[in-house]
Amino acid sequence: MSRGHQEHPARPMGHHDDHGHGHDHGHGHGDHAAHGTMKDYVTGFVLAVILTAIPFWMVMNKTIASSATLGIVLLAFAAVQIVVHIKYFLHMNGKSEGGWNMLAMIFTIVIVVITLSGSLWVMYHLNHNMMPTMSPENMANETVPQSMQGMQGMQHGAAQSK
Repeated sequence: MSRGHQEHPARPMGHHDDHGHGHDHGHGHGDHAAHGTMKDYVTGFVLAVILTAIPFWMVMNKTIASSATLGIVLLAFAAVQIVVHIKYFLHMNGKSEGGWNMLAMIFTIVIVVITLSGSLWVMYHLNHNMMPTMSPENMANETVPQSMQGMQGMQHGAAQSK
């Protein structure tokens, strides 16, 4: 460790690998993709705090009246925060590990988008197409069929139909 190198966990103590002998172990001095500076971590932390505080403030103060618009704005802040975490904390870019990190990230994003959009699509259509008589407007006018009037819990509808 006298030359500033870290000990390899699988090697016995005292065994130093001199990188000048032409051996390439994949972690040479020119590979800084997995290392971050204190400035990177502080910048990432400050951005993450800001990107958390602004949406929190927006929700608590009800700055946007429309819940759909607020949801879209919050999703945009979340997407930017994901990028901040990837860049400043995970140190992923197009060059790290031969581009495989970026390819894995793109694949993950595609799968998440397909899953979320598909789930939202299914939930919307289930809500829209299933049980149309169960809407709050129709519940006040709901009557209980004659054959079910004696059942427990049906007195409210039966009283309205009389």
